[in-house]
Amino acid sequence: MDNKKLLYIVIGLILYIISTVSTYAFFSSGAKHQVAQQAAVAQPTKSADGSLSFGAGPKTQPCPLNGVLYTQAQEKWWEGHRPLAVMIENEIDARPQSGISFADVTYEAIAEAGITRTMNVFYCQDAGIIGPVRSARTYFLDYASEYGNYPLYAHVGGANTPGPADALGQIDDYGWGGYNDMNQFAIGFPVYQRDESRQGHPVATEHTMYSTTTKLWDYAKANRNLTNVDKTGQAWDTNFVKYSFKNDAPASSPTASSITVPFTGDSDYVVQWTYDKATNAYVRDNGGVPHIDRDTNKQLSVKDIIVLFETRQSADDGYENDLHNLYGTFGSGKAEIFMDGTEIRGTWKKTSRTARTQIFDASGNEVQFDRGHMWFEIATIGDVITVK
Repeated sequence: MDNKKLLYIVIGLILYIISTVSTYAFFSSGAKHQVAQQAAVAQPTKSADGSLSFGAGPKTQPCPLNGVLYTQAQEKWWEGHRPLAVMIENEIDARPQSGISFADVTYEAIAEAGITRTMNVFYCQDAGIIGPVRSARTYFLDYASEYGNYPLYAHVGGANTPGPADALGQIDDYGWGGYNDMNQFAIGFPVYQRDESRQGHPVATEHTMYSTTTKLWDYAKANRNLTNVDKTGQAWDTNFVKYSFKNDAPASSPTASSITVPFTGDSDYVVQWTYDKATNAYVRDNGGVPHIDRDTNKQLSVKDIIVLFETRQSADDGYENDLHNLYGTFGSGKAEIFMDGTEIRGTWKKTSRTARTQIFDASGNEVQFDRGHMWFEIATIGDVITVK
């Protein structure tokens, strides 16, 4: 009996040891695998301006909007939301603005009385603070509509006089109201908040509304059930048409080193882009001075400038002094494209509100753009763009 008991004890110990070693090996392997996975996906950190930084890593993943290459960690982040178009004003008292340098794509057109306004589309980068946010205009809605199903559209009110320039009415007509439309009037604090001192000089109240890209994306997710998919489960990019991109090819002898866009000729809103050969990019002056981002303290810089020549007329809707504009965003027209220090003369075509604006060269081929911030200047037919 003693020998049998001893045998059972020995066998039990052997089985216990085998079980313990196996269990440890299994969980240890799993833990190492989990650590390896976590190490492969960099965790974002928040910068001083509120934007997210995704750390180092190989940049292999192209942004669908402008072709810039980012890390897999950053791609995983942007795949959780949808494009966000934000109206940021350009009235001289609104400068310096916040966040424009982080946009993937920017559109600039006259809002009223010769004053230009920008719509900035964010998707692949987190801008942190953005603003001053200003009101909606109908022609910007036409360009926002190119960014897939139900793009987020952030603004503070908008043109609402009955007639063809009624942007708020059109937002409801498109089925955006209370859904992908991010009107500050309906959302309020703390997603939007006023900062009376942000520009560093006294300004009127209408120049003080700010938000952050993260707050807007988070609100859309929590309150509108809008992430990368909508409430029906459809991905935002189901019908999205991407542009084609190429690697930089700077000209040995630039032929488009300076580009001036006059808009209405008001000296405060004349835009000059100057080619920087060292970065193969264009830096922006606005009103005769460098256009600076409030949070980076750097001059705005872009890779591609696309000037679209369109009809522009008064909406004649009874609004004071006929200040509401209408642009001919549909159809086709002349385009001038600048990148790599050179100019391409071509055409643009847009067949409907939701259709992508296509850009062609003089031979009728679609233009391949440099990877980087794209800036669309909406000029009026007859405007003379000075190129030197």
